[in-house]
Amino acid sequence: MATRRMMLTKEDEASVGDEVEVRREDQDKINKFSRLHQRQLVIEEELQSKNKEKEDLDDLNVELELIDEDDKVPYKIGDAFFHVPQPQALEMLGAAAARLEEEIEELESKLEECRDEMAELKIGLYARFGKSINLET
Repeated sequence: MATRRMMLTKEDEASVGDEVEVRREDQDKINKFSRLHQRQLVIEEELQSKNKEKEDLDDLNVELELIDEDDKVPYKIGDAFFHVPQPQALEMLGAAAARLEEEIEELESKLEECRDEMAELKIGLYARFGKSINLET
């Protein structure tokens, strides 16, 4: 997704007067930016959690590969542990890792969309209000 980014010069920022009337549409943009920022924080936290979970699954996969194929290993499903053969545990772990990877990619996509939309709002709001508004996150 290509986004167009414009940068304001210091002169552009300075040319905007200190007393700028806040219109309803400006307030709506500010509110939208705030909601997007909060959403970004939630997505980043969830993404961090999913990445940690992915690392744990990768470590577990390495450990399972070292176990003899004839051994049964405990595999947690919900709140219960089931003893399954090592190859089946590896297969189930691979499926869980694939689902997790899809979730991570979806979260990264949502985060990028959120950041792009915030950047567009920043451009418009800084163009209108200059230094009298602070949208740094």
